[in-house]
Amino acid sequence: MNLIIAGIHTGIGKTVCSAIICQALGYDYWKPVQAGELENTDSIFIQHNVTNPNCIVHPERHRLTLPASPHYAAELDGVEIKTTDFFMPQTNNKIVVETAGGIMSPLSNSFLNIDLMEQLQLPAIVVSNNYLGSINHTLLTIEALQKRNIAVRGLVFCGNEFASTREFILQYSKLPLLFSIPQFEKITPSTIADFAKTVSIHL
Repeated sequence: MNLIIAGIHTGIGKTVCSAIICQALGYDYWKPVQAGELENTDSIFIQHNVTNPNCIVHPERHRLTLPASPHYAAELDGVEIKTTDFFMPQTNNKIVVETAGGIMSPLSNSFLNIDLMEQLQLPAIVVSNNYLGSINHTLLTIEALQKRNIAVRGLVFCGNEFASTREFILQYSKLPLLFSIPQFEKITPSTIADFAKTVSIHL
């Protein structure tokens, strides 16, 4: 099935999670909105670090200049992001879709990431991280998705492990742990490929 990778915060590890799934399962990758770093986008990261030949990286629908909230970056670029802009790429493969920022990050003044997720009607994987406040952010993210009837397939933890945080989130949310991504010293195609071999993902 197609999937959306949703993070509890920006910079939380969504792209690394996407790369591991694309490497392990041969999914395609699509990031509908890229804000900033246009010479080093998340799509470029996937192209450089996923070696599974089945993975095709589809072009972004919107490429915005400023590394900022997409609604603001779009305003500065003179772009209006609309609900009608987004259609799933045509492919015979399954696709991982990565959001730009957290689920409540705005794409326009009246259109949030969670609205796009609801529109695409795809189940989500929630990527969490271990930092002070991550329990709150993770549970709020899960609750918001469930209130919109967006299915949550499970959780991925990224970064240095803090067992009590992880166990509380899993116990309280009653969601499965899909896998945990360690804090890699350096990310290379070999890093992604080697770790993907250790992950058993049933989606």
